[in-house]
Amino acid sequence: MSAARVAHGTRASRIGLPLFVALLLVLAAAPWWADRQGLRLMGEVYAYAALASLWNLLAGYAGLVTVGQQAFVGLGAYVLFSLALLFGVNPLWGIPAAGLLGALAAVPVAALTFRLRGAYFAIGTWVVAEVFRLFAAQFTALGGGSGTSLPASVVATIASGRAAREQLLYWLALGLAVLVLLAILLLLRSRHGLALAAIRDNEVAARSCGVEVDRTRLAVFVVASAGAAMAGALIFLQKLRISPDAAFSVNDWTALVIFIAVIGGIGRVEGPLIGTALFFLLRETLSQLGSLYLMVLGAVAIAVMLYAPRGLWGVLAERLGWQVFPLARRLEPRPAPPAVLQERRAP
Repeated sequence: MSAARVAHGTRASRIGLPLFVALLLVLAAAPWWADRQGLRLMGEVYAYAALASLWNLLAGYAGLVTVGQQAFVGLGAYVLFSLALLFGVNPLWGIPAAGLLGALAAVPVAALTFRLRGAYFAIGTWVVAEVFRLFAAQFTALGGGSGTSLPASVVATIASGRAAREQLLYWLALGLAVLVLLAILLLLRSRHGLALAAIRDNEVAARSCGVEVDRTRLAVFVVASAGAAMAGALIFLQKLRISPDAAFSVNDWTALVIFIAVIGGIGRVEGPLIGTALFFLLRETLSQLGSLYLMVLGAVAIAVMLYAPRGLWGVLAERLGWQVFPLARRLEPRPAPPAVLQERRAP
């Protein structure tokens, strides 16, 4: 009898993954077929896809339902502006620096908020984000509560010319989204991914089986915080202006991100990507309708939670078996070597 092997891929993923790679190649060539406005819009799409994927990693896999992700978005943005304006560092270097400081800041934040559970944890993360916002408002070197802008001399160091700068920022946004997605996939396919699956299904049972729940959640929280900080730095580098209210906006960087993850499908890597596409489709077609636009978003969210609680991608995956990123582990029989096959065929 041939031995079994652990397999990740399915027939659907063998088709979906190459199609996704082909889509990435088309998007990477966007500076040659899209205008400046289109590049900025797609850069915003990539930023929201990254933030939604990180929130999905926290809530959908680690069970950390946070409403304070804007704390690290704003922190990353202020790190970039501080390095550029106060220390003369090229703004592009501020993006990885924001990720590093975001990861470091996540450790004391986790030490404080991980003592809370459920709704108390969510409220605690929001309170931490408000503390970050109030502290930034007192930072007079960067404009205090009114904020500040990057001067033209600093902007000129990003790239030579406006067109080159727009193209570079677009590629950075696409690269960051791909980096976040790749990091999540590698994490979920590692032994830490198995631990997260156990924690998500039953935390008590996971602890009884020897899973280090707190350490695993801390690792996920640090990774998500670093990614959110890098996304925040890139977002406000595109905007060229920062203020505490904009950088630490719970509506822009958490409420909308949660909406995207919910309608796409929490607990699935593909869910935030589908949710981001649907959100921007609704925004670009209905944003001119004023309050009706917000009503439509609310109606969509309620309808999805009532009739598709696992999200739109969850419905497609269950009914059609669609899959892009292979994560589930299953046993498949290992093909027997040719010598064994010949012995079996012999009379």
